[in-house]
Amino acid sequence: MLRFGTDGVRGVAHREITPTAVQYFARAAARALRCQGVVVGHDPRESSPDLARAVAEGFRAEGVVVDYVGMAPTPAVAFLAQHCGVAAAVVTASHNPYTDNGLKFFRPGGTKLNDAEEADIQAIYETFVASNEAFIQPTDDNGSASLERYVDHVCASGVGINRGMRLVVDCANGAMSRVAQETFTRLGLQPRFFNAEPNGTNINVDCGAAHPEHLAMLAKEHPCDVAIAFDGDGDRLIAATSNGDIVDGDHLIALAALDLKSRGLLVGDSVVVTVMSNIGFHRAMSAAGIDVHTTAVGDRSVLLELERSGSVLGGEQSGHIIRRDLATTGDGLLAAVELLALLGRAGATFADVAASAMTSFPQVLINVRVAGDAKARVAACGDVVRAVEAELGDRGRILVRASGTEPLVRVMVEAHDDATAQRFAQRIADSVGEAEG
Repeated sequence: MLRFGTDGVRGVAHREITPTAVQYFARAAARALRCQGVVVGHDPRESSPDLARAVAEGFRAEGVVVDYVGMAPTPAVAFLAQHCGVAAAVVTASHNPYTDNGLKFFRPGGTKLNDAEEADIQAIYETFVASNEAFIQPTDDNGSASLERYVDHVCASGVGINRGMRLVVDCANGAMSRVAQETFTRLGLQPRFFNAEPNGTNINVDCGAAHPEHLAMLAKEHPCDVAIAFDGDGDRLIAATSNGDIVDGDHLIALAALDLKSRGLLVGDSVVVTVMSNIGFHRAMSAAGIDVHTTAVGDRSVLLELERSGSVLGGEQSGHIIRRDLATTGDGLLAAVELLALLGRAGATFADVAASAMTSFPQVLINVRVAGDAKARVAACGDVVRAVEAELGDRGRILVRASGTEPLVRVMVEAHDDATAQRFAQRIADSVGEAEG
């Protein structure tokens, strides 16, 4: 049975994520959130349109007015929900391969669900499954909502952008493919676009934010000042300098934090990040007098802490960057425009500005696929983790956790040099495998 993970539900399309399953979830969300209206959108993977129509019909069955936007980035759908005061649902598996799909919900006003709301939806969904409710055949839905207001909103952050900036954009063959082109054109830029022709099966394939090595290659092969990449549903941003050095979410958040503080706009002089953020980020923020609130992995966790703390900036190393004063969720395109405007104010190269923001510790991440209970595997390797922590002392950091979206144990080690980080990470990863055996 499908269950909420780190962000929504996700699984293999048409095997786990079926039209019936997502329709049940839509009906459950309609009841749990007591919404009167909803915006429904989807990414461009081949399974998404049918699933999105099933979602729309599920909401209609519960008396909810549906505004069907069709293919759209997740942050654009959330933006429309915010400005219309309605809920939202997006059919997407984000950075996963095209064979997967999923469903994300936003409560009325376009904000992410809290744990209690997810639990309510899950419980109602399970009653639909138990009663084997009949599937309601969707009607044709060609899309009625416009993304024009979203483009207007993003462009408003582009004051001061240098229109002569040479920009490379990797759209991951995803939901940003059309919207990004319209936005940058309106801002007077002439980027070189790559992977902006989604065909249903090429989303995230060796491109986009999930493959920064490809962005680095594009930056080196095509003369540019900045290179950027989105993920499949458009809520992440990764960048690269002209010489191909990757600028990840930690660096981009650090840049934004320092810039906002210098302009008196960093509310509470604080930021929110997850446990994955690099030690170098924490040290840079401390040196700048900026408090760091740390959460569990997932942009939903970051958003909930932003709401609790009143902070306006947060995100993840993976590229979710959230400006709570401007958006209700991570928005790769908004973050990109904000970055370009920052560089326009700085009057320096991206490489110089990024290098001045923070210095990362070498970090090694090893994903260990497991057949059994991933959380049990984490617990079983505890002695090895504690031994490595004792050897590292204050010269590094270790994080071992079960993935919230895949059958994996993620082993992350930071250390003062690459060789040490690699050696300790492999030692822990080996112990995870031994525990499973």
